[in-house]
Formats: sequence, C-alpha cells, structure tokens
Amino acid sequence: MSSLPARGRAACTGFIESVTHQPPSDQPFFSAVVVDALQHRAVPAGAPGAGKEPFARLRVIWLGRSRVPGIEAGVELRLDGMVTQLDGQPAMFNPRYEILSRQEHL
Repeated sequence: MSSLPARGRAACTGFIESVTHQPPSDQPFFSAVVVDALQHRAVPAGAPGAGKEPFARLRVIWLGRSRVPGIEAGVELRLDGMVTQLDGQPAMFNPRYEILSRQEHL
C-alpha cells in the first residue's frame, strides 16, 4: 500500500483489516480497509518510524452494493483500479479484485 501513487491506475495486494456496512436507509455502498499485513508490530519509542502507523491503508469502496461476496476481514486480495484521495487517504472505487486466500475460522 505504501507504494501506491497519489492518483492514477494501480494494482496492489493486501489484507482486509475491516469492512463497513451501511444502514439500509442510506445510499448503498460497501467499504473495506486494506492493509499490507494484518498483525500490527510494536515500534519502540525513539526508533525510526515511531509515532507513525506501521502499515499504510487503502480504503476500497464498491458503490451501489450493500455487500460484496467473499470480502470480509482477514481475506487477502489483489486489487486493480484507479487510486484517488478521499479525506486525505488513498481510495479505490469499484476496483477489480481477486481473492487470494482467506483466514480459516476455528
């Protein structure tokens, strides 16, 4: 995620950290946050990178959908789409995606 351009077409691979469902009364869209890795590592105070988020995030938004099959927390996927900025963070709207792996729930 950290190598994504500020704007333009890009492809990347990451893990879904979280998903957001909209209430039925709102306009339908389905949103997910994609990160490079799922487990956050601790950065010791004073170390390079201290005070910064350990992983870059990408917001992925599917307009007109209340759910996207297979898209849930823990899934690894490949995304291809146009990157734009939304509230100061990178975002992709309606990207092509391929599910690479899923976490198994025990």
